[in-house]
Amino acid sequence: MALYNKELLASVAHKIKGVRFGMFTSIDGSGSLTSRPLTQQQLDDEGNLWFFTSDQSPFVRDLLNNSAVNVSFADVDASLYVSITGRAELLRDRAKAEELWDPMVKAWFPGGLDDPHLVLIRVKIQQAEYWDVHSSKMVQFLKMAAAAITGEPPRDMAEHQTIKVR
Repeated sequence: MALYNKELLASVAHKIKGVRFGMFTSIDGSGSLTSRPLTQQQLDDEGNLWFFTSDQSPFVRDLLNNSAVNVSFADVDASLYVSITGRAELLRDRAKAEELWDPMVKAWFPGGLDDPHLVLIRVKIQQAEYWDVHSSKMVQFLKMAAAAITGEPPRDMAEHQTIKVR
C-alpha cells in the first residue's frame, strides 16, 4: 500500500538515522547502474535526502545526465532494510552546507566549507520503501523453521510500507 504523510516520512527518517552509510546508485553514461557508499547527512521534513560529495567524483557527471537515483540502507543486526528512489541534484548552498556540516566531513574536504570541490547532493524522494522486522532473532528463526516444515511462506515476518512522496 502506498501512502504519504509527514508522520510516515518522519518514521523513515527515524529508521535510517542510525544507518550512516547508504549505497547510492546512479545510472552511468552507458545506462549501467553503478553504486558507491555515501554518508547520509539528513532526511528533511520536505522529503529530501542530503549528502556531501566532491564535484570531481566521477559519478557527478552521471547525475548531470540522468538524475534518477536509488539509495538503499541496511541494518542487518536490526533486520531493517530501506530503499529510497528519487531525483538527485547538485547544489552549492553555503547555508545548507553549514547546517549539515560535521567535523568528520573535513576528512574528505580539507578546505572545510571553503573547499572548492564541496557540493551537496539533494535527492528529492519520490518513493521510500522499508522492511522492518520487529521480532527477535529467535522468533524469526522459529517462523522460518515452521515455514520450511509446512511448505507455507512465513507470514508477518516484517512490517512493510511503501511511501509515495512526489
